[in-house]
Amino acid sequence: MRQHATLIGLHRYFSGHHSGRWSASLLAALMLFVLPVALVHPVKAQPAATASRGLPDFADLVESAGPAVVNIRTVEKVRVQQSQSGPQIPELDENDPFYEFFRRFFPPRPNAPRGPRGAPQPEEVPRGVGSGFIISQDGFILTNHHVVDGADEILVTLADKREFKARLIGSDRRTDVALVKINVTGLPSLRFGDPNKLRVGEWVLAIGSPFGLENTVTAGIVSAKGRDTGDYLPFIQTDVAVNPGNSGGPLLNMRGEVVGINSQIYSRTGGFMGISFAIPIDEANRVAEQLRTQGRVTRGRIGVGIGEVTKEVAEALGLSKTSGALVRSVESGGPAEKAGLEPGDILLRFDGKVIDKSSDLPRIVGNTKPGARVTAQVWRKGGMKELTVSVGEMEPDRVAKAAGKPAPTTPSVAANWIGLAVVDLTEARRTELKIKAGVLVEVADGAAARAGIRQGDVLISVNNTDITSAKQFGDVVNKLDKTKPLVALVRRGDGALFIPVRPTATK
Repeated sequence: MRQHATLIGLHRYFSGHHSGRWSASLLAALMLFVLPVALVHPVKAQPAATASRGLPDFADLVESAGPAVVNIRTVEKVRVQQSQSGPQIPELDENDPFYEFFRRFFPPRPNAPRGPRGAPQPEEVPRGVGSGFIISQDGFILTNHHVVDGADEILVTLADKREFKARLIGSDRRTDVALVKINVTGLPSLRFGDPNKLRVGEWVLAIGSPFGLENTVTAGIVSAKGRDTGDYLPFIQTDVAVNPGNSGGPLLNMRGEVVGINSQIYSRTGGFMGISFAIPIDEANRVAEQLRTQGRVTRGRIGVGIGEVTKEVAEALGLSKTSGALVRSVESGGPAEKAGLEPGDILLRFDGKVIDKSSDLPRIVGNTKPGARVTAQVWRKGGMKELTVSVGEMEPDRVAKAAGKPAPTTPSVAANWIGLAVVDLTEARRTELKIKAGVLVEVADGAAARAGIRQGDVLISVNNTDITSAKQFGDVVNKLDKTKPLVALVRRGDGALFIPVRPTATK
């Protein structure tokens, strides 16, 4: 622009002060001088717009991390009746004139199970597809509990297309973390980052197998941290596209470090709607270490029912801010009662750790070693009080094993329009849970699974109707309006919660 203005100025000068062939010749000579200078010193490019500056390039990160991400397929062995497999060839002698006719027009399925007619035969049925990632060169792989739960066989496919049968080391339902292993060495592995250093708005990346499409990469930002959607995990919320099949895959920061395990989405349709949740990798690794060393996870418990401290409660009790966990109930004979905790106390610290909100307490207590004696600070009647609590051990979850599931010994109800199949509870189990009614959830699928009901939950009531048996549950559900939501009261672990179940939308 500067050289162009100079030429215009020279042209105007010579046009105004000189005339004829001389001025034109001189102008031409000057142009021959100025133009080469302009060509030797080209106009400097302007900086890119602010909106496009700093956009990340994920290619190197994906190339580095991708080989350590695996695809996980699970298989369940079921027993089927041969009579359900379609038309069968009559048992005719090969010399019978109709033998060739039936053999030609009613051929047996190539993979049909063989055995006595009508007898149940084992058949492998695919259960689902998920993701995972290698955490050590000797074949340890992290994934989600719900990816491998109930599987009789786990198949791991590496990025180089090699496939291996995996062994389930252990699985934890409460945190949705599972550890599996394949017998191979020299594998690429991912390193862990610090999820506590994540910042809201920071770029993150997910690699997995959504809808069974292997080695798929999606990106987004951290939307929130410490999101409470479960008892024991402060989830990382992102807007990274996560769909069925992404479960168990890694959430990576821009340094290629794992900061989380993609686990859940918020959805009204079953597909991605812009909100996904990842288990912080430090929490997942703590669980994985226990699964590796002892095959299960041990957690502390003190035996209290808790609630949020509202602004009105804090002001009435003289607290300066709405922090802590309000003790609503104390288990008879439990560690909290023995320590002197009372309903109405507000727990502000446990084992030296500050309790900002009520959901912090289960995580802090759960991560405390059973048998430990710790100090609890409580606010009671306008003053601070310190109590010593001997932490008990929470009843462990049933550890999933890839060795088949025993057939239920009590009547069951097949999955219905909300996607639940249940079995009766034994009297011993009811006594153990201290409940008079309820059925055990054997299968959670469809609308019930999307709402958050899990296999192993105890269903106590539906729309305020107590559930006393599997058969009665089927009768209750069949009488409900299939176009309206229902509310299920569910017992999970030591707590109970109401879960709204919305019916699947129909077109």
